[in-house]
Amino acid sequence: MNLPAELAQKQNPGRRGFLKQTGALCLTALALSGCATRTPGARQPAIATTTPPAPAHGKGAVPVPALRPGARVAIVAPASAAPGASDDAAEWLEARGFAAQVMPASRTRLDAPYDYLAGSDADRLADLHAAFAAPDIGAVWCLQGGFGSWRLLDQLDYALLRKHAKPFIGYSDITALHLAMQRHAGFVTFHGPMLGQDLLAGKREPTESNLLAMITGQMGNGSWIAPPQDALPTELVPGVASGRLIGGNLALIAALTGTRNEIDTRDAILFIEDVNEAVPRVDRLLGQLAAAGKFDGVKGVLVGTFTRLGVQMDDAQAQGLLYPLILDQFRSRGIPVLGGWPSGHGDPNLTLPLGARVTLDTGRGALRLDQAVVI
Repeated sequence: MNLPAELAQKQNPGRRGFLKQTGALCLTALALSGCATRTPGARQPAIATTTPPAPAHGKGAVPVPALRPGARVAIVAPASAAPGASDDAAEWLEARGFAAQVMPASRTRLDAPYDYLAGSDADRLADLHAAFAAPDIGAVWCLQGGFGSWRLLDQLDYALLRKHAKPFIGYSDITALHLAMQRHAGFVTFHGPMLGQDLLAGKREPTESNLLAMITGQMGNGSWIAPPQDALPTELVPGVASGRLIGGNLALIAALTGTRNEIDTRDAILFIEDVNEAVPRVDRLLGQLAAAGKFDGVKGVLVGTFTRLGVQMDDAQAQGLLYPLILDQFRSRGIPVLGGWPSGHGDPNLTLPLGARVTLDTGRGALRLDQAVVI
């Protein structure tokens, strides 16, 4: 996956000075890790925490507290850097009635060869811990993806996250965090648009409204998630199936296979998407997951947006090149498959509640929530 271009800063030096001062204040002692260092930091052994088992087959993840009007939202960058975008993101949130807390590492970038990281591992980890631990923060929202979220997985305090569960929003490289949280913390997380590379970039509706409706509690048990008329999906294998919604970025799912953070696909609706993966590489990634037995217990498949496939055609046309590969893997399994679902790196980018029980209806071209995702 390529790192998105940095977003230009708005000219508002007075207000930025205030944001930089307040954002640098630690929310708890967990955030006292200083400015970004020149290296990402030595890899540390995994934290010994009591980890609950993955949700029982067929059982959805625990809903999280809804984001309330006027609540404070933490802006984090667990992966790559986007210096300047964090303050624009704060303005975006405040324009919608929320208070913004810019976490320190979201303003930094390491030197080469680690210049793909927003701050050291210790700083990015401290930002996540502080954002979850702070009682006045109602959601933790990623600025962008890129690379490097996997570096934090073995040091995350899943007991702390579980104790202070709240909406966690992001996708792309953030898939690594989604998979680990699903495996070890057990609450619903949201595969949704990020502040920098989606919302500040102006992705079209219902990108914004769908996310806000979901995390504020306007969409509950029995609600349907349906794409707009100009982004309708393609029914590849007809059918209806129910299960836990799991998945995210295909390359990250494959990369974590064989680790303690690997995806649990048993009795699940599997969602996949990606960017900058050529068709042969997508074929190899699917084959890897099949060989690892990750498709054996799947109840249904939701194929999201695949962009920049390395062919001379637009993304919508190129997407069709993947369907034979998808059908090679799933048609004989007798499970429903819906392609072209507008979630991921395309536009629009619909939010999906990972870990929640859903029903996939390919004829309707929609997903139904079978549980509350926020309370």
